Amino acid sequence: MLSTRPLGDTGLMVPPVALGTVKIGRNTGVKYPAPFDLPEDAQVLSLLSMARELGVSLIDTAPAYGLSEQRLGQLLPGSRDEWLLCTKAGEEFNNQQSTYDFSSTGIIRSVERSLQRLKTDYLDLVLIHSDGRDRYILEETDAMAALDRLKSEGKIRLTGMSTKTVEGGIAAIAACDVLMVTLNRTDDSQLPVIEAAREAGRGILLKKIFASGHDSPAESLAYALSVPGTHSAVIGTLNPEHLQSNVKQAADIVEALSSRSFS
Repeated sequence: MLSTRPLGDTGLMVPPVALGTVKIGRNTGVKYPAPFDLPEDAQVLSLLSMARELGVSLIDTAPAYGLSEQRLGQLLPGSRDEWLLCTKAGEEFNNQQSTYDFSSTGIIRSVERSLQRLKTDYLDLVLIHSDGRDRYILEETDAMAALDRLKSEGKIRLTGMSTKTVEGGIAAIAACDVLMVTLNRTDDSQLPVIEAAREAGRGILLKKIFASGHDSPAESLAYALSVPGTHSAVIGTLNPEHLQSNVKQAADIVEALSSRSFS
């Protein structure tokens, strides 16, 4: 079972592996190398139950992931306090295309709907789902202010942004508790963001560590978790064996890093 570690200076403890849930809600307009069918409820419940047993308590979802939030709200086993729920706001996926709304009204409406879909009265993390215009969202919209308002109301524990640019990621550090950035063996462009966030005590969640299924899982996971300042890698899978393998690898990697730090 995975142990947890601090998510920067946020006060939240997270496992080094989080479960990404795109594949339980959406199978069109995605960048995976092979097509797949959406799983039946029984398959989703089995996967979530295994995640719970393995200590993969952080679940990553988003309105842009199709039916993901609704299915999680229906199928998550156990009690609410056993899970850390991370969702996003700003992007929707309807009629086979994404639309974006970073207005205060749009962000608040999105979060309120996520609370209903996930059947909870609070969310552990909510990230702005950037369309690539990171600086514009931060400087020309009130998206982050809307999240801060919801945080002050107790509906969100931590706020952040899933960024796409180095410039935007660095700019987001001042406004966020947590950042989600891309890091894999073929794309290390976000390393300056990770380092700046580490110095500021921000949490870092990693996306696309396998380059959407194109890279070797073992080598990719070892690389991603060994970078100082990274805290949890979001891994999307429908395969219980893959989940078990990733958890074992992550546990071994974290243990090796811990041993190295004390040697």
